[in-house]
Amino acid sequence: MTNPAIWLYLIFLLLLVCGVPIAVCLGLAAILIMITSGLGIQVFPTIVFACIAKPSLVAIPFFILAGVIFYRIGIAERLIRLVKLMVGPIPGGLAVVTVLSALILGANTGSGPAETAALGSVLIPGLTEAGYPKDFVTALVATSSGLAIIIPPSIGFIIYGAITGTSISKLFIAGIIPGLILGCALICMIFYISCRRGYKGESFGSFIEILQAFKDAIWALLAPVLILGGIYLGIFTPTEAGAVAVIYGLLVGFLIYRNLTLPTFYMILVESAVTNAVVMLIVALAGVFGWTNVTLGIIERISQFLVTSTPNVPLLLFLIVFGLLVAGTIMDPVTLYFITLPILMPVVHKFQWNPIWFGVVVTIALAIGQVTPPVAVNLYVACKIADISIEEVTPESFRFAFAAFLGLLIVLYVPILATWLPSFM
Repeated sequence: MTNPAIWLYLIFLLLLVCGVPIAVCLGLAAILIMITSGLGIQVFPTIVFACIAKPSLVAIPFFILAGVIFYRIGIAERLIRLVKLMVGPIPGGLAVVTVLSALILGANTGSGPAETAALGSVLIPGLTEAGYPKDFVTALVATSSGLAIIIPPSIGFIIYGAITGTSISKLFIAGIIPGLILGCALICMIFYISCRRGYKGESFGSFIEILQAFKDAIWALLAPVLILGGIYLGIFTPTEAGAVAVIYGLLVGFLIYRNLTLPTFYMILVESAVTNAVVMLIVALAGVFGWTNVTLGIIERISQFLVTSTPNVPLLLFLIVFGLLVAGTIMDPVTLYFITLPILMPVVHKFQWNPIWFGVVVTIALAIGQVTPPVAVNLYVACKIADISIEEVTPESFRFAFAAFLGLLIVLYVPILATWLPSFM
């Protein structure tokens, strides 16, 4: 084969256009190049094992299982009720409830699609009945749920840390302020749209109602305090925090809410096992694809080009982020971590950028990709719940994606927003 590097990406893109699942596209393209270029197909199982046998990745199954447990025991409904009573009569009040609920729930799930399912099942019917257009509601839920991979604990940060060797604990803490900034950006967009379209707010709840809702939601509010507090204080590692989250969710479901039964727990295990299998398959085959890139010298050539392409560092940062946003429209975040980070990390080291800040920037960019078609996992989940086509929702989703992009630019050019809290660890 004359130029394996070109054929690697041509095969990958051809399979992608034909509708082949992304994991199969990555693995099959890499295998074909291994065979035809003499790289040795016999190394395939070794690379697959090396990609998924990283200790830090053990946290992913725990947090996925914890997220499913929290969803099934009804934590989302309790949080939403509390926030709704406290927001009051600001324009677009129920829409603001969506963002605030996503921020709190994101500290329990760590997964965008999981949070979309949890919030969407409650908020999409509720906001639609309150008079909000279905396309507006669907796009808002999908975009707000993207905060789940920015607000810790985050599966995205776990994968970034596993690939780059960056402290996952510090990445978790670094995501707090940027996550709040993106939440504020979405609320500003809601306020602007609501004022133009006349979306009204709700009335405040009474003190008794708020107190009762707080009592119902207290166990949900304590979960992120327990998880992040334990990590921040050095009581347990992120992987151990995932196990603690699972145990906490089971105790709340079985002993406190008492709405978790053994048959339901069995279904939770099945659901989380399927999700984990999909994630780990992508991790494994994306790792093989990345190894093929490195072996063929593609990574080195692209990294060298980025380093020498422009002396304007702010412009280079913008181009990198823009490239991630475009790539996020056609590939899922897990795949992009494995494809782009081997290219970008030499650039990070060359310019001595803080890898924690850079990890937050990359993760925000990929979170925005979860709501930008054609590949928009959050949007697909929300559209399925709302029973609406993705074409109808796309205009509204780009409005909220633009608001998130403005928040991303703030974090991109003010790095201290991501590095200040980790500096205390």
